[in-house]
Amino acid sequence: MAILLVILVLVLLAIALWQLTKIFDLTQVGNVDDAQVADDGDNNTQGYLMFGFLAFIYIFTIYGLIKWGPLVLHTPASKHGIIVDNLMNITWVLIFTVQAITQVLVHYFAFKYRGKKDQKALYLADNSKLEVIWSGIPAIVLAGLILYGLYAWTNIMFVDENEDTIEIELYAQQFKWTARYSGADNVLGKANVRLIEGVNTLGVDLSDPNAQDDIVVSELHIPKGKKIHFKIRSQDVLHSAYFPYFRAQMNCVPGMVTEFAFEPVFTSAEYRALPYMVEKVKNINALREAKSKELIAKGEVALDPYTFDFLLLCNKICGASHYNMQMKVVVDTPEEYKKWLSDKPTLVQEVKTATTPKPVEGAMGTDSTKAKDTAAIAKIAMK
Repeated sequence: MAILLVILVLVLLAIALWQLTKIFDLTQVGNVDDAQVADDGDNNTQGYLMFGFLAFIYIFTIYGLIKWGPLVLHTPASKHGIIVDNLMNITWVLIFTVQAITQVLVHYFAFKYRGKKDQKALYLADNSKLEVIWSGIPAIVLAGLILYGLYAWTNIMFVDENEDTIEIELYAQQFKWTARYSGADNVLGKANVRLIEGVNTLGVDLSDPNAQDDIVVSELHIPKGKKIHFKIRSQDVLHSAYFPYFRAQMNCVPGMVTEFAFEPVFTSAEYRALPYMVEKVKNINALREAKSKELIAKGEVALDPYTFDFLLLCNKICGASHYNMQMKVVVDTPEEYKKWLSDKPTLVQEVKTATTPKPVEGAMGTDSTKAKDTAAIAKIAMK
């Protein structure tokens, strides 16, 4: 809100200055040039301003690379991440090269061919050679980019039915993520939002044989070196499952199942130990420490030290708490992953536990003497 007010004040100030200038012009008496046609002086000024704007573009570009360059995502944590980064880097190089050439030419020609007294523009009806050059070169470059993009897309998205993968469902809802593991049979049970009830928050069809070993968790664990095949659903609105460090993103569309697969190449511990990440965490904690001093001085609670974790984020604006829709992702070694998964109860077990009635004291089938003895012991202890 403060930024908006500042912008509004600046706009109003600019309008006021413009009005004052107009008033000043009206008050002038004498030889005032009211001609609306630009003369050589005006054209020269505009020509030099074009060079000034060109300098501004490149100075700001260089400043941005130095200032914000380190914020760009670094080493990819998935096997296909290298392909995505290569495609992105090639695209950036081509865009910057074309931009550098075209902007220099546009601004240079604007200066060179600025209006001059008694100078007429040279008119060319057409030039076939130029047309071939500026149409052919972009067509060839774009064709190369598209073909490489299709190659990358096919390699990333294709999952062979016979390939050894782990089936995991990601379930999106405002404003949280839930993961469902396919269990020992590696087949996810059927699900439908109409079956959502109680503990069964994903609407899993508990009568489906494939659902008997499904496991539902709120923290995603995946093993290093194993391809994970994600099946993605949404309960309410359009979400987007975004794994920034794994270079993976897929929309979550209500009423349909979308898919994505990738293979992690670092465990969480290994990625934390990368030199660039160690330096990044160090810088973040230095900022948090400085902020904590300010908070403590005001009598508020200090910030906790930052520890890097992979995250699953929502990359679609899905509502008021969209910014907070995330889930921790832990990449384990295969052994750690198996141990973690073996300790988790199945959804069927959770539903049975939730629906099993608790024994009521004094009811049929309960031992009321134990309750009386316990009460008597408690009275003696109080005396």
